Amino acid sequence: MEMVDGEIENDYINFKRIVPIYSETEGLHQRTLRRLMKNILDGYADELRSPIPQEIVRGKDLIEFQEAFRRVHFPPDEESMEDLNLYRSDGHRRIIFDELFFLELGLAMKRRGAALKKGISFRTDGYLPEKLLKQLPFQLTSSQKRVLAEIKEDMEKPHPMNRLIQGDVGSGKTMVALLACLYGVECGYQAAIMVPTEVLAEQHYLNLHQWVEPLGVRVALLTSSIRSSEKEDLYRQIRQGDIQMVIGTHAVIQEAVQFHRLGVAIIDEQHKFGVVQRGLLKKKGAEPDILVMTATPIPRTLAMSIYGDLDVSLIEELPAGRMPVKTKVFHESTRGKVYRILEEEVRKGRQAFIVYPLVEESEKLDLRDASRMAEHLQKQVFPEFRIGLLHGRMKCDEKEAIMMEFKEGKIQILVATTVIEVGIDIPNASVMVVEHAERFGLSQLHQLRGRIGRGSYPSHCLLLAQSRSSEEARARLRAMERTTDGFQIAEEDLILRGPGEFFGIRQSGLPDFRIAHVIRDARILEEARREAFQLVQEDPELEHPLGLKEMLISRWRGRLELANIG
Repeated sequence: MEMVDGEIENDYINFKRIVPIYSETEGLHQRTLRRLMKNILDGYADELRSPIPQEIVRGKDLIEFQEAFRRVHFPPDEESMEDLNLYRSDGHRRIIFDELFFLELGLAMKRRGAALKKGISFRTDGYLPEKLLKQLPFQLTSSQKRVLAEIKEDMEKPHPMNRLIQGDVGSGKTMVALLACLYGVECGYQAAIMVPTEVLAEQHYLNLHQWVEPLGVRVALLTSSIRSSEKEDLYRQIRQGDIQMVIGTHAVIQEAVQFHRLGVAIIDEQHKFGVVQRGLLKKKGAEPDILVMTATPIPRTLAMSIYGDLDVSLIEELPAGRMPVKTKVFHESTRGKVYRILEEEVRKGRQAFIVYPLVEESEKLDLRDASRMAEHLQKQVFPEFRIGLLHGRMKCDEKEAIMMEFKEGKIQILVATTVIEVGIDIPNASVMVVEHAERFGLSQLHQLRGRIGRGSYPSHCLLLAQSRSSEEARARLRAMERTTDGFQIAEEDLILRGPGEFFGIRQSGLPDFRIAHVIRDARILEEARREAFQLVQEDPELEHPLGLKEMLISRWRGRLELANIG
């Protein structure tokens, strides 16, 4: 029995049986919701159909679709309460399998469609990449060499490359991407690298420019901050093919940008772009090779299941000589100790970041902000050191000047917002202080930490948090102290945030999940993937059973390239 609003429920639906607990809406109580659901299932459950082939249903020992809904809402008395609450009942298993099967079926169809397209076959001796490698002051890691070989093999094939590079922060993904661009440039094509922030675009441009211009390759930076007159000139040079590599933000996919012969498109930090934006970059060329990169690593089997239409490469090792970063959580009462650690490092000749969640003071949030604190730190705390300020609202040339001064060591302490989250490479920086660390996500904290420890010096990541943080925030901070392994961090983040937010399901173009969870249901996900890919191999037009193709289109809500489906 269950007590509801002070009454004992004593009718047939609720008395002495396992009953579901629904999320309540004002004016609708549990008794009413259960009666409504009972009436709906009695009247319409038999109309529920799943077009998954019966041989798959029988082979996986799944119950019928209609029965699954009945058992989930009104379980038989012998059903285990634990299995129901952990989504392990036969009813849950069938519904979860259906959700994940249609996810994987869509990915299998997208992969098949890509394989049928005619792309560019890049046949090259690789003299430009080789020339660059000879002038670099470091060697590629064995992981980088393996991934580069996988990319070169893809680029030589007659259909477009669609490859995902996974690697922890600082593993050297950008260098691999640059070498891939040079394969394309060597064959007479252009390359584009799209990144999420202007600061990252500028950082990439400064590095790549100095590496490839001596090879005779012209590189341009394209962001929304560039003056209109300069943009027009850049557009003309890109259109005529005078510029071989373009590095930029969303500005790269503006209608005014027309490439002469785009052959390679790189998307950095791909989870920060929506599927539409990625599609727009692809359309800038005639089936260019696509390489997407992420520093939010996930287990390989999971990556293959979620990014199933992409080939997955993994850069597993960091460059030689990197020192591990020590991470420690501090509270307001120990702020003095944090400042002392920072000061000691700067006195040794090292540099430091201090990161804030806000640019300016907010009336709604009682948080320290970068602008005010930069002034306070310069006048009251570290008057003998030069402090710089960097945030996303600054003009392009201002940001570039600050970054250059920090890189050259003229600025000892850089106060910044999360614009420095990705791609900033300052080997001399050995300290990072993150203010209000409880406000940041786990993957974001790990990305920020990746800005230090890039040289041969021991480094410190100091997380300043409010003592009255939520349990979830404390769990994130404990994880940061416990490990520097990006894969462990990502897995914990996936568990804490859930798959929808972690993968950006809504902007990724993947179907939404109602009850499936890619970590909890990883085994079912792999089963669904095997069955879906096998089905597409045997029936590439999805002609049997009737309604399967229509259900696939409905589940993906038009987000599949339907031309691939026939």
